[in-house]
Amino acid sequence: MGKLDNKIALITGSSRGLGRAIAMKFASEGARIAINYNKDRKSAEELKNLLHGSEVFQADISDHESVKNMINEIHKKMGAIDILVNNAGILSTISWDEFDDAKIKRIFDINVMGSIYTTRECMDDLKKQHGIIINMASNAGVGTAAKGTTFYSMTKAAIAMLTKRLAFDLMDWHVRVNAIAPGWIESDMTIGGKSDEEVNKLRESFKSRTELNMTGKPENIADAAMFLASSDSEYMDGQVLVVDGGRIDNLTHGL
Repeated sequence: MGKLDNKIALITGSSRGLGRAIAMKFASEGARIAINYNKDRKSAEELKNLLHGSEVFQADISDHESVKNMINEIHKKMGAIDILVNNAGILSTISWDEFDDAKIKRIFDINVMGSIYTTRECMDDLKKQHGIIINMASNAGVGTAAKGTTFYSMTKAAIAMLTKRLAFDLMDWHVRVNAIAPGWIESDMTIGGKSDEEVNKLRESFKSRTELNMTGKPENIADAAMFLASSDSEYMDGQVLVVDGGRIDNLTHGL
């Protein structure tokens, strides 16, 4: 018996990185995965071939109509959604000297509005199923000293508050809503396209900023997501779980 047997889980941005690791973890515990991608269909199909009972769905989560169409397709092919993981997001460093309206809007459209659109379209399912929502925040939204992350941090702070508000708004339907706030994780988002020398420099830099002297792996976040998706966390709601190795350069570790 798996902890998520017979559950249908939609994980946005699950063709690679953290989303892929979460999808594999959930599937190992019996869940059927609705794999969402925007552009990288090849990676999504490769993941589908690894996970029994999974299906692939394209959607740009920053586009409300695209999200609606995806949910309709999930209903046709898989049924009602029990677990929603709002994982899709982008990291963009923009300094005040590089202020760019379009780039800043894009960060907010994907990181904030994408989670809002997907949650809204899954809400009827989650109410009926007494489902679970897991949002992907960041320790940057709690308080970080990383340069150039002001606007990104604002989007993740918004996700932390969205988590708390959704837990309150959905309590009458016993929908549990929690978030994960990762630290620096070695993933496509943080090391993609970089040379080995650049990756090693980043790795050593972020290791030195943690109490545990280590950097995170996607599997660390998948383990946290599994905890929040299962009955192991049945007494948790509206919380932001920081998984960052004990960052010592953060302004604070709590909300």
